[in-house]
Amino acid sequence: MKIFGPLYERALIWARHRHAPAYLVGLSFVEAIIFPVMPEVMLAPMCVAQPKRGFWFATLSLSGSMVGALVGYALGHYAFEAVKPLFAAMGMLGGIEAGIATVQAKMAESPWAVFLLLVVGGFAPIPMKVFTWASGIVGVPMLQYVLSMLIGRGKRVFVIALAIRMFGPRAEAVLRRYIEPIGWAALVLLAALVAWVVWKAKFAG
Repeated sequence: MKIFGPLYERALIWARHRHAPAYLVGLSFVEAIIFPVMPEVMLAPMCVAQPKRGFWFATLSLSGSMVGALVGYALGHYAFEAVKPLFAAMGMLGGIEAGIATVQAKMAESPWAVFLLLVVGGFAPIPMKVFTWASGIVGVPMLQYVLSMLIGRGKRVFVIALAIRMFGPRAEAVLRRYIEPIGWAALVLLAALVAWVVWKAKFAG
């Protein structure tokens, strides 16, 4: 069953629209809160079409992600219990709860241990919303949270812009070709994270 391919094709349509920069900011914003499609799938074809503006597009995407990260943090902090049934219905509750357990474990070490975790998480193919909500729920200090989101997500979007600036349409073609396995790999990684957290909790007990 193909899920990510059709969503990618829809993002490509948005990328060709005259209001594409605004759509990119919007997609980056909602992806940090709840949407399942990474903004890179829209950023890449935009960079292919206008490679000299690639870093500007990456900056726009990062800006949307950062605002979304702050909203996701606030929602996690103040509204998680109210929206638990929604996450459960969408099949996202397990991932969020795994993220909570992971962030809590790092918080027990130090705020900067959480910082390193979130920097790595921002670059990994794990939905950003897992970390934004989990950070708000746990109460990660704002300094470490904002810096980690800025670095983690910034690396992703600027690497995309740089790769396309260097390799052109070939880089976007690779993303298009492998978007389905990339999407499913992200879900597998998320499931592995849940399993690891559950195993660790049982082992610790």
